Amino acid sequence: MNLALTDEQKLIRDTAKDMLRKDGARRLRRLRDAAPDARFSRELWAEMGELGWLGLTIPEAHGGAGLGLAELALVLEELGRGLGPEPVGAALLLGAGAIDAAGSEAQKARFLPRLATGEALATLAWQEGPHRPAPGIPCMTVAEAQPGGGYRLTGEKREVVAGANADVLIVSARVGGDPEPRLFLVEAGATGLTREALDRVDAHPVARVALAGVEVGEDAALPGVAALGGVLDRATIGLAAEMLGGMAAALEMTLAWLRERRQFGVPIGSFQALQHRAARAFVELELTRSVVMAAARTADQAGVPAKALAQAASLAKARASDAFALIADEAVQMHGGIGMTDEHDVGLYLKRARVAAQSYGDAAWHRDRWARLAGY
Repeated sequence: MNLALTDEQKLIRDTAKDMLRKDGARRLRRLRDAAPDARFSRELWAEMGELGWLGLTIPEAHGGAGLGLAELALVLEELGRGLGPEPVGAALLLGAGAIDAAGSEAQKARFLPRLATGEALATLAWQEGPHRPAPGIPCMTVAEAQPGGGYRLTGEKREVVAGANADVLIVSARVGGDPEPRLFLVEAGATGLTREALDRVDAHPVARVALAGVEVGEDAALPGVAALGGVLDRATIGLAAEMLGGMAAALEMTLAWLRERRQFGVPIGSFQALQHRAARAFVELELTRSVVMAAARTADQAGVPAKALAQAASLAKARASDAFALIADEAVQMHGGIGMTDEHDVGLYLKRARVAAQSYGDAAWHRDRWARLAGY
């Protein structure tokens, strides 16, 4: 597989670099002190919409750019470098992705153009109860069919990315004795819908969503629930791309410190033991880059088998989880005492590494899944 970037991809990457590396951790520090439901920049979100980033993977027929995960991954990597809390991956790959993959033509025409411009934000609410180490658990949310048509939703969802900010939630719920949950569109402001923004160690926006008899019409049901597995796998690859950016930034910060910090009259980077540790971190970073890029290209292949997509997603997430944890740990340790302080940015990458590693399934779960799919 050729992993070289096209001219169009280079332009996307360079534009993302210019925009997302300007403030970096300073912006995250400002946002983490804001109210829990204001944990990302609406101004930056609007700029992303103007640049077309929020429609990168949305089909051209619905106002998007019609590009692939390989292009979006370049933006997500830069977002991860700058610790950006903006929920680009969740909005495109979980929210718009679920509507595009599972929605009817009428639902796509209604929501996707607004999502592509950033006028509206959608996210997926499917996790309930403890979500580690697996990315999903049996769905306990109930959708009762109403005599006059429509459904009545009752249940609770946890760790919903941008759940307090979304204009539309795609909610999984069971109908009667159906073995598999179905998906329903619930718009903000619906009677019986409550959303509680949560504080999380990485300061990224998540929420608990409760549905107390929320009533939706027949047209709120998404018909193609079987596509949900592929939606989650694509989102997992997107998260791995964001993690790649975070670990790259943490390593670059550490290498600069090794050149700058002096002991015994020489830079500490001249010490062989630290050189070995830095070299190992670099190797892990580059291996992760290859796996994530390959996974994104696999996801963009027309008619890719569900098994191949699942294997690519699990390989990317397992590798990214382990590598980000290693590099973030080494970054803090090689910075020494200053790395343990909140004033230094390196600790923010450690916190993000811990949260991201547990999101959408941890490394052990994804290694086991990859092995099962491979027949081991």
